[in-house]
Amino acid sequence: MTGWTWQYEGYAPADERLRESLCTLGNGYFATRGALPECAADDVHYPGTYVAGCYNRLTSEVVGRSVENEDMVNVPNWLPLRFRLPGGPWLTPDGTPVLAHRLTLHLASGMLERFTRYDLGEGRVLTVRQHRLVHMADAHLAVLRTEFTAEGFDGELDVEAALDGGVVNAGVPRYRDLDGRHLTHVHTGTAAPDTVWLRCRTRTSDIRIGMAARLTADAPVTDRHEPPNAVQQVSLNLTPGRTVAVDKTVALHTSRDPAISDPLYAAVDRVGRAPGFDELLESHLTAWDQLWRRAALDVAGESGRILRLHLFHVLQTLSPHTADLDVGVPARGLHGEAYRGHVFWDELFVLPYLNLHFPGVSRALLRYRHRRLEQACTAARQAGRKGAMYPWQSGSDGREETQQLHLNPRSGRWLPDHSRLQHHVGSAVAYNVWQYCEASGDMEFLHTKGAEMLLQIARFWADSAVYDDRLGRHRIKGVVGPDEYHEAYPDASTPGLDDNAYTNVTAAWVLTRALELLRTLPEPRRRELVERTSLDGGELELWEDVSRTLHVPFHAGVISQFEGYGDLAELDWDDYRRRYGDIRRLDRILEAEGDSVNRYQASKQADVLMLGYLFSPSELHGLFARLGLRLDDETWRRTVDHYLHRTSHGSTLSGLVHGWVLARARRAEAWKYCQEALQGDIADVQGGTTGEGIHLGAMAGTLDLVQRGLTGLETRGGALWLDPVPLPELSSYGFELRYQGHWGVRLHLERGRLEITVPSSDATPIDVRLPDRAVSLAPGETGRLVLPD
Repeated sequence: MTGWTWQYEGYAPADERLRESLCTLGNGYFATRGALPECAADDVHYPGTYVAGCYNRLTSEVVGRSVENEDMVNVPNWLPLRFRLPGGPWLTPDGTPVLAHRLTLHLASGMLERFTRYDLGEGRVLTVRQHRLVHMADAHLAVLRTEFTAEGFDGELDVEAALDGGVVNAGVPRYRDLDGRHLTHVHTGTAAPDTVWLRCRTRTSDIRIGMAARLTADAPVTDRHEPPNAVQQVSLNLTPGRTVAVDKTVALHTSRDPAISDPLYAAVDRVGRAPGFDELLESHLTAWDQLWRRAALDVAGESGRILRLHLFHVLQTLSPHTADLDVGVPARGLHGEAYRGHVFWDELFVLPYLNLHFPGVSRALLRYRHRRLEQACTAARQAGRKGAMYPWQSGSDGREETQQLHLNPRSGRWLPDHSRLQHHVGSAVAYNVWQYCEASGDMEFLHTKGAEMLLQIARFWADSAVYDDRLGRHRIKGVVGPDEYHEAYPDASTPGLDDNAYTNVTAAWVLTRALELLRTLPEPRRRELVERTSLDGGELELWEDVSRTLHVPFHAGVISQFEGYGDLAELDWDDYRRRYGDIRRLDRILEAEGDSVNRYQASKQADVLMLGYLFSPSELHGLFARLGLRLDDETWRRTVDHYLHRTSHGSTLSGLVHGWVLARARRAEAWKYCQEALQGDIADVQGGTTGEGIHLGAMAGTLDLVQRGLTGLETRGGALWLDPVPLPELSSYGFELRYQGHWGVRLHLERGRLEITVPSSDATPIDVRLPDRAVSLAPGETGRLVLPD
C-alpha cells in the first residue's frame, strides 16, 4: 500500500475473492470484479460484472417452500482472455508454476495492473502484463490491454478472447441452493472482422443486454461462435525480449439505458467508434482527475491511504454517471452478489458524504426513492396504515424484497426473517431528503418531491402511533430496530418489539420536520399538497401531538433500546469470547446452541447510539426536550457505556457509529472503533464477507467521519456549523466540499487551528458558526480560526 496504489504480491488462492472485490473497477454504470481474465468462475475465482439497477426475479424451492428473490444480475462476462503454447494447456496460476505475481490497483488513474511470470519449464518464461480499465468518461466502455514477453524461447502463442453469456449468480455460497440462472435467449454474432457481439435478456424482468468486443493485435483475428460464447482467436509470434500486445475493447448497453433504441446496436456502434487504448486512457484519466479534485481528501499516514481506497470504491459505485440512472444505493456496491444487490438504509451513511461533493448524485438517489413513493403508500395501505411505508430491502420497483427465510450457516437451519419490520428505513429516507436540501440549497426539490416524501413518511408514523392512557403517551409497536438481533420478545408467538427508542425518536424528528416544512412552503405549493393528499387540520394536530408524546423507555438511568429491554438476561460475554473467539454473529452462535439472542441484552450493532450518529448533541437534547424528556450529558454517557459493553459489532457499520459517538462522549476509546471501521473490508473483519462485495455504507461513512464527525460539521439554517473534536491520532486533516453554490470550499484542521478557504465566485458569502463565534467568508477569502481547547 502506497499513497495512491493498492498492491498484492504473490498468488494466494485463499485470498482471491477478497482481492477480486477490492480490485473491482467501475464507473457508476457498471463494474467488474478484479478476477484474472484467464480464470473461469470456480471455488477460487469469481469474475462478475454488474450493471446498476439491473435486477431479475426468480422463484426457488427451499425446504419445501417456494421462495421468491430479486437479484442484481451477473451479466455476461466480458473479461475472458486466455493463452497457451500451441497444443499445450491453457495457462492459469492454478495449473502452471508462477515465478512472480503482482496485482496493483492504481487509485489515481482508476486502473488495475497485473504482472505474472509463468514458468513453462526448460528455462522458458512467459511474462504477462495487463492493464484494465472500466472507462470513467464513457460509462459504456471497458478495455483490457495484455502484453506478452517471452524469455528463453520463441514461437507462437495462442490467445483466445471471449464474451461469456453462460454466467450465473453463484458468488455467495449460502445462496447456491437458489436459482441463479438469470440470463436467457443468448445469441452471438460477428459485426466486423475484429468485432463480435453477444445479446441476451433477463428471464423475468426482460432487460435486454447487448455487448460487443473488438480485438486488436498485430496478427489476423478469427472468430467462432459457441453459444453462449462468442470467441475470438489470434496467434502471436513471440521472440525473446520482444513485447507483443493484444487490446480487447468492450461496449455494454441494456434496454434500461436512455437515448438508445436497441442495446445490441448501441454496443456494436459504440465499440466500432471507440478509439485505441492510449486515447481511451487519456480521457479516462481526465475524468478521474476531475473526480479526485471534487472529492479532495488530505489525511496523512495509513488512515489516509485507506480512506482514499474507500473513496475510490464509493466513486466507482456512485459516480456522476449515476445521476442519469434510476438506481438506489446497493449496500455492497457493484462489487458482488451479497444481499442480492439490494438497497437498504445504507444510503443514510452514504448521501451525507455525497451531498457535499456530488449533490447531483444525491438528488438522483433520492429520486429513486420518490419514484417508489406510490409503492410505499400501497404497502402502507396493505398494512392498514396511512402514508408511506418504505421497504427494508428494495430492488427494481420498490416492493419489499426482504427474504422470508435466512440461512444460519453455523446450524444449517433456515429460519424466519423478520427484518422487514425495520420501518425506520422511512426515517432514513426523510433524513436524507432534509440533509441533501440543507447542504445543496435545492429548495425546488424540497418543495416538490422532497415535501411529498416527508409528508407521507410523517403520515405513516402518526398513524402507526397508538395512544396509551396509562403512560399518557403515544407508542409504536411491533417493529424491529437497527440492532437486528432482537426481532421478538422471549418466547413470543409473534415478531416485533414495542417502542424502539431509535424508531420513536426519529419518527418524532420526521413529524417535526414535516410540520416545519408545511409552515414554510410557499402558500400555492402548500395548497397543492394539501389538496392532493387530503391533508386536514385534524391530521396536522395529531402530528403535533405525536411528535411531542412518543414514548422513549428508560431503565437503570439509561435509554432503553426498546420497552422491556432492561428485563432481559445479561449474557456472559467473557464465556462466549473464550469459547468461540469471534462472536460478531452472536445470533448465529446462540441459535446453533438452541438458544435465542432475543433473551439477552446483546446487540449486533449500534441502535440507541445511532441517535448520536444522526444528531449533534444540541439537536438530540432538543429532540428529547420536545418529547418532554431530559437528556443531559451524564445520561447520554451512561447510555453510551451501557451499550458499548453489550454490542458484538456484527456489522461493519457498528465500529463506524461507535467511533463517531465516542469521539464526543469518550474520546480516549474513539480511535479503536475508528480503526475497526477503516479496517472493515481490507482486513475482512466480518470473516469472508468482503469477497462477496464491499460494504459501501461503512466505506462512505469513514469518509463522512472525517468530513462531518470529527469537525462537527452541520448544514442547517443557511450556515455551516462547526464544532471540531481533536483526536490525537488524527491531528491534521483537510478536505474540499461543495456547499450550495460554492465549489471547492477548503477546510483544514491542524493542532487547534481551523483554516477555511472559499474559492472565488459570484456567490454570496458563507456564514460559518462555531460554538463561540460566527464569521462570514466571502468568495476569495480565507479564514484562520483558533479553536477553543
